Amino acid sequence: MYSEIAANKRRSFFLIVLFTSFVLGVIWLFSYENIQAFGLYSLMAIVYVVVSYLASSKLALSVNGARAIEKKDNPRLYRIVENLAITEGLPMPKVYIMDDPAPNAFATGRNPKNASVCATTGLLDIMTDSELEGVMAHELGHVKNYDIRVSMVAFALVSLVGLIADLLLWGSFASSDDDDDSGGGQLFIFLRLAAVFIAPIVALLIQLAISRRREYLADATGALTTRYPEGLASALEKIGQYGSATSKQHPSTAHLFFANPLRGKGFNSLFSTHPPVADRIAKLRNINSKL
Repeated sequence: MYSEIAANKRRSFFLIVLFTSFVLGVIWLFSYENIQAFGLYSLMAIVYVVVSYLASSKLALSVNGARAIEKKDNPRLYRIVENLAITEGLPMPKVYIMDDPAPNAFATGRNPKNASVCATTGLLDIMTDSELEGVMAHELGHVKNYDIRVSMVAFALVSLVGLIADLLLWGSFASSDDDDDSGGGQLFIFLRLAAVFIAPIVALLIQLAISRRREYLADATGALTTRYPEGLASALEKIGQYGSATSKQHPSTAHLFFANPLRGKGFNSLFSTHPPVADRIAKLRNINSKL
């Protein structure tokens, strides 16, 4: 289990480096080999990512209609989270409940000190205590592994790539009116136009890869915390039966959830931020056989 966690961390780190390099490459296309412009645009990009990163946690809770609770509001959920936080040696996160019949949950925040975890009413209704403990251990696994930070940075970078792609499109049309008919100038315009269409797709694929790796890692971490992988596997089986699509559809926060909260099957599953439920169950059962 420890080797699997370490391997997932290495892969996620590699993907973040790849993602950052890709964004810098797109910025280089926009700056047209002008070093000063490249530096300025890179600085602006950093500011954009930082602002998005700082604001995204509260926004994720708000758009999904999550409400904060105290222990008296739902002793069962609060105590499970509290016990898991003590077990992991983590600060007690803020606990939220989302009024939605779909069984699901998510974690958000910049770091363990200001983390928040949220469970839907649907999850609380259908899960046994051991299953609910498995799901919340998974979410605290995201907190412990700083997945919440990685996910927010990845989301901010995807948004940034979309913004740059729009600017590239505008810049390409503006460049086409210039008097520079040289082969190099025409080639650069072509590269810009190609980046307009390719960059958002590549950015999305990298974000999906990061999210999927992190889900496997959080499953392994949660199983290690509870020492009972079967609880989490059983919870996933129930979610596979009931479905995890929430009433409110927010693609921008889908990667935060325990299971895919968006509707759509078939081809759309290729672009899901979550790995197949059956694969996650199989990995957990394999971990269980080794404990």
